[in-house]
Amino acid sequence: MLGLGLFLLLAIVLSSFFTVQTAEMAIITRFGRYVRAAAAGLNWKIPFIESVAGRMSLRVNQIALTMETKTKDNVFVTIPISVQTRVSAEKVFAAYYSLSDPEAQIRAYVEQVVLGHVPGMTLDAVFASQSSIAAAVKRELDVDMAAFGYEIVNVLVTDIVPDAKVKSAMNDINAAQREQVAAAARGEAEKILVVKKAEAEAESKALQGQGIANQRKAIIEGLRGSIEDFQRTLGDASAKEVMQLVLVTQYFDTLKSIGEQSKTNTLFISHAPAAVQNISDQILAGITAAEKLKG
Repeated sequence: MLGLGLFLLLAIVLSSFFTVQTAEMAIITRFGRYVRAAAAGLNWKIPFIESVAGRMSLRVNQIALTMETKTKDNVFVTIPISVQTRVSAEKVFAAYYSLSDPEAQIRAYVEQVVLGHVPGMTLDAVFASQSSIAAAVKRELDVDMAAFGYEIVNVLVTDIVPDAKVKSAMNDINAAQREQVAAAARGEAEKILVVKKAEAEAESKALQGQGIANQRKAIIEGLRGSIEDFQRTLGDASAKEVMQLVLVTQYFDTLKSIGEQSKTNTLFISHAPAAVQNISDQILAGITAAEKLKG
């Protein structure tokens, strides 16, 4: 009997000790009445009088919620919201006894906040205000859930999901706007090419005209020099006679050059002396006019 008594005594003593895991607290009651909260480690309770009624985790818990509401422009949207909560170590009693279903209570508060904000905003504003919606939900929950021993660590609005037809229409609008911008860019590029091409052609024509002018100026200067040389050699020869002689010489040199080319195409030219006379008269008239302008 003594051995049995010792065994029962040892069992009672051992059963009065219990352990609590890290990031956890145990609720100790005495005949059903809350006495204290036991922290992590080895703890002791009065045998048969006190008991461990439950345990509360102090870790961050994430609650995933999905809210459905309508925007100001009559678009139904689904808003996934993640609420990260944690039990306050100083308010374990309130967290354990105040709420029978904390997740349902948090859901009700989130719905209240979302329904108070989103219906007054357009769809574009809702997309642009995800962070402000999350901040509003957190402010509301911080005040209301603190009384129940819960700390709101963070609230995340992870997405805005409009109706499938609305989403497709938004994609079409976005694609059309991008195509409009691309078309404008292509038109501007083509405009630049046309302008640059016109500027290049104008510059080319100007340079070509300048080259022709310089060429003709050089020809006139050469003819003038030839006339002056002839007049110095033959003092009684007039400028017109010298010009005719030079043109006749050039004329026959040209015919000779054409005849020396084996692949020259057939040319029909006036081969009468009057043709050379006409050319001579025109050149002399040009030189006379130039001299008058210079004077």
